[in-house]
Amino acid sequence: MTLKDYFESRSGVCILSSADRSGKVTTAVYSAPRVMEDGSVCFIMRERLTYRNILDNPHAACMYIEHGGGYQGIRLFLAKVREDNDQDLIARMTRRHLSPEEDKAKGPKHLVIFRVDKILPLIGDSATGITVT
Repeated sequence: MTLKDYFESRSGVCILSSADRSGKVTTAVYSAPRVMEDGSVCFIMRERLTYRNILDNPHAACMYIEHGGGYQGIRLFLAKVREDNDQDLIARMTRRHLSPEEDKAKGPKHLVIFRVDKILPLIGDSATGITVT
């Protein structure tokens, strides 16, 4: 199964963890990442702590906990490869629906693209059978 198929066929909660250059860690709840054609994943980020951390330290981890009980899900180990600030593209990829005024009041958005370095199950370190492409 590809990572894109995985995220399209499951619902759950996504928790993204990042650290600043001194190693101070934060976590934040995000929508499931979008999977690009090349297997990279992207998140739309506002200019808050996670985004500032990623500017200092390009590494992050994502824990996706599937709905339905038990401890099912995956962990992604990520490295930032680029950022896209095309607001039309970001608007097309945005899943959350706010009024234009509400959206603007929350601050600028950035599309941050990550390479997936490793995929592990939520618990343990066995193979998941999930590939990036």
